[in-house]
Amino acid sequence: MVDGPFLRVLFRVHLWLSARLMPALVGRRDFESVLKLAPLRSPAPYRDLPWTYIVQRVNRTVRRPWFMRDRRCLREGLLGFRFLRMAGLDPELRFGVDARSMQEPRLSAHCWVCLDGKPVVSDSQPGMVEIYRHPSSAKAPTA
Repeated sequence: MVDGPFLRVLFRVHLWLSARLMPALVGRRDFESVLKLAPLRSPAPYRDLPWTYIVQRVNRTVRRPWFMRDRRCLREGLLGFRFLRMAGLDPELRFGVDARSMQEPRLSAHCWVCLDGKPVVSDSQPGMVEIYRHPSSAKAPTA
């Protein structure tokens, strides 16, 4: 499939629906269940779309959340990771916590997506300590 108007419309509809369903899919699930929404292996129907277009559309789609306002970066990160994977790329979904919140009743956490080690969806915030990287398929651990 060649990058064209039909592929872009299909991508935008798929992204819009995924963004609207994300709050229901995440809910109050545990971390491992949430990571299943960021598959390590997936088909690549959007292989012909440039990664910059995908990132731009993800950012535009999630810019005014009605749900998941307190977990905005999680929604951005999961969608960014998922759709970059569907473009045949190898992103990393990274998670961090604010070291100052370690003694608080509620941790301040953040996630972002990197391609080739550079942040493309969101970015690490000052004071964040990276605690986990959800690897790409090329770097997935073998069991």
